[in-house]
Amino acid sequence: MPWILLLLFSLFCTPAQAVALPGMPASTTQTTPPAEPDAEQKKAAYSALADVLENDASRNELITQLRSVAATPPEAPVPTITPPAIAEQKTVLENVTDVSRHYGEALSSRFAQLYRNLIGSPHKAFNPDTFSHAARQFLMLAGSVFAFFWLVRLCAWPLYRKMGSWGRKRNRERSSWFHLPLMITSAFIIDLLLLALTLFVGQVLSENMNAGNPTIAFQQALFLNAFALIEFFKAILRLIFCPRVPDLRPFVIDDRTARYWALRLSVLSGLIGYGLTVAVPIISNQINVQFGALANVLIMLGITVWALYLIFHNKHAITAGLLHLADRSLAFFSLFIRAFALVWHWLACAYFIVLCFFSLFDPGNSLKFMMGATFHSLAIVGIGAFISGLLSRWIAKTVTLSPQIQRSYPELQKRLNGWISASLKVARILTVCVAIMMLLSAWGLFDFWNWLHNGAGEKTVDILIRIALILFFSAVGWTVLASLIENRLASDIHGRPLPSARARTLLTLFRNALAVVISTITIMIVLSEIGVNIAPLLAGAGALGLAISFGSQTLVKDIITGVFIQFENGMNTGDLVTIGPLTGTVERMSIRSVGVRQDTGAYHIIPWSSITTFANFVRGIGSVVANYDVDRHEDAEKAKAALKAAVDELLEREDIRGLIIGDPSFAGIVGLTSTAFTLRVSFTTQPLKQWTVRFALDSMVKKHFDLADVRMPVQMYQLLPSPGPAAPPQEPTL
Repeated sequence: MPWILLLLFSLFCTPAQAVALPGMPASTTQTTPPAEPDAEQKKAAYSALADVLENDASRNELITQLRSVAATPPEAPVPTITPPAIAEQKTVLENVTDVSRHYGEALSSRFAQLYRNLIGSPHKAFNPDTFSHAARQFLMLAGSVFAFFWLVRLCAWPLYRKMGSWGRKRNRERSSWFHLPLMITSAFIIDLLLLALTLFVGQVLSENMNAGNPTIAFQQALFLNAFALIEFFKAILRLIFCPRVPDLRPFVIDDRTARYWALRLSVLSGLIGYGLTVAVPIISNQINVQFGALANVLIMLGITVWALYLIFHNKHAITAGLLHLADRSLAFFSLFIRAFALVWHWLACAYFIVLCFFSLFDPGNSLKFMMGATFHSLAIVGIGAFISGLLSRWIAKTVTLSPQIQRSYPELQKRLNGWISASLKVARILTVCVAIMMLLSAWGLFDFWNWLHNGAGEKTVDILIRIALILFFSAVGWTVLASLIENRLASDIHGRPLPSARARTLLTLFRNALAVVISTITIMIVLSEIGVNIAPLLAGAGALGLAISFGSQTLVKDIITGVFIQFENGMNTGDLVTIGPLTGTVERMSIRSVGVRQDTGAYHIIPWSSITTFANFVRGIGSVVANYDVDRHEDAEKAKAALKAAVDELLEREDIRGLIIGDPSFAGIVGLTSTAFTLRVSFTTQPLKQWTVRFALDSMVKKHFDLADVRMPVQMYQLLPSPGPAAPPQEPTL
């Protein structure tokens, strides 16, 4: 015990002291052992050790230090073990409070910076001559660039119209589906080439018009950058709405709506782009920072108010259009479109409000960030919708196997289509999840790539891959085994007969048990892969199974008895059996009971455990033992001859002779009473055909006995005389 206290004291009270490990050479510099720690030092050491072990981070760090010391070679100095710092574990409420405080402080600092820009920025001397000269150069360049771009686009309009007309004509003729998309894409590429040509001309004009003045060059560069960004966005708007060439419009939009939104979105993008990236920097640079900040605030407030007006003014029309689009879309996309139709205006309002705040706080980078996030979002949504559309179309398709395979494996095609459909649906769900995470990453709300390559993301992907492999191999195993069983249950193309009822019952039972076993094992492995401790589940399942076994002894007995009866081939579906007092045809056999229908139509369900003995009339042969009573006074030889004649005529019937196995057996007289003697003839027949033979034989015997005048025994009555003359008459007695 003292050496444990000494170790704790050296760990937590004197961290600078070197640690001596067993097997390590002791230091020669210290000759006097440390003093025994007192009670207070022991309590402090215990408390420190408890605090370290209680905290997960500090405990892991201590373990790391101990392993480092243990791995130190003998010739190297022993590293010092220092008590790890105990990280404070905060509650969820404290974490939420910290996050709220962090973002609140950041927002307040942004507003403080905006206030300083509006109020406290240093004034700058304004030079009217310099400003007017730079403005003239700027306006000359802007006018030249706009004029050149308008002229080249005006020259391209006839080409656009011809391309649209040709593409629509081909589309109506249905000669090929890709002509119209090809023309739309070509028109967009031509628009971008014209924009690139205009930027080249603008760059040449800028180099010739700035006269070596860096201020003018800076302003013209701002304009060209803004022109490239805004006109690229307008090219996308022209691709979507195409107000002047309706034939190149990819979506079903009427001309009025297309012109309405193309004009307003173009003006809105122009105000945002030129206002934030051109006007505000020029005002801040040439006039004053305060005026630039004020202009930024006014421009963004005006644009935001106008955008909100457009959103709520057209809310009902756009919602109705989205709902109409949902009615014409696939079921998977219809759900998302309907959900988007309910919240699109709030998302649009949030977009412009966020743009307004970003522009107020960071006017230089806000538009770049918003445009980049917007383009990334459109690209992600477009690619995700394309992949989901392909998956949806593949889900609607089915795999068709050859008729030979379908006959050999009746359920294989249905099972394959089910697995493929389920896999494609899961892939579609994963596509939507990845698209959502990438959208959040595009807006800076979630670092998707960092999450994917580090920590939880990498672990999640690894778990998903392993689960996919587990499910794949389970599905393949179940499909192969079940198909083999079903192949045994079905007849093949070569006319292989169906298996017996016993084989069908056992194979079906084995298939169901196999499904339960594979499903249970797969579920347990998947739960283990996702981190669920399955040991309590297994223990609970064992306890539950024990409880169920005590409460369901009869059920277990039914199952075991039924299995053994099936293995012994005691009865099959369609057999005529007698079970206790019931005689009927077996219609159904399950793992727990047998269903028997009597000739009266009554259907009986009999548990296997209640069957002690039973008789099966369909086991190889049937038997007819016919006894006929003849009057005692008749000639025995004449009666035998009449019976043989009846049997001979019966054997001459082809429909009856095919049911009889072998020759009949005549036993002669097998019984004698005071009134009759009994003749017997017996037949061996096919299973369940004994009654047909017996009914036909009775008819023949009746016919030939009548022809030979062989009498059946009659009841005799004896009249006893009365004891005296006065006695009343009595009923005759037999």
